[in-house]
Amino acid sequence: MSESKPDGWAGVIKGKPKVGDVAERSRRTGMKDIEAFTEMTGDRNPLHYDRELAEASIFGKLIVQGGVTSGILNALVAEDLPGPGTVFLGVEWKFVKAVGVDETITGRVEIKEVRDDKPICKVETSVRNEAGEICLSGTATVYTVALANG
Repeated sequence: MSESKPDGWAGVIKGKPKVGDVAERSRRTGMKDIEAFTEMTGDRNPLHYDRELAEASIFGKLIVQGGVTSGILNALVAEDLPGPGTVFLGVEWKFVKAVGVDETITGRVEIKEVRDDKPICKVETSVRNEAGEICLSGTATVYTVALANG
């Protein structure tokens, strides 16, 4: 008698992703992002608001908060891959280059592992600036909740 394992992906809107699946998303940052993030978190670091101070710093420019940089990855996993109902269980990110105001960033996720018994994936994550330089890199573990259809 063979034992069948339950399909942990039953009911997931976009279905079970495959190892190697990739999704990307781009957007242009702006002062409105900094202001919205400050409103949510209270982060008023002068590197985000004081142009003169920021330009004299190691960054040489006004920079957006790290949460603005990583936020594109939230949209990617929740909307694109694995898709609706997906949340982060854990992340391991390195912020390696600051993102400036009015820069276009591109987030990327690639499926590295997929569990069969539960809707859990390990994904490789990155955010690059318009010059193609890595600004954030790392991995994340994500969980996809089966959502009621309709």
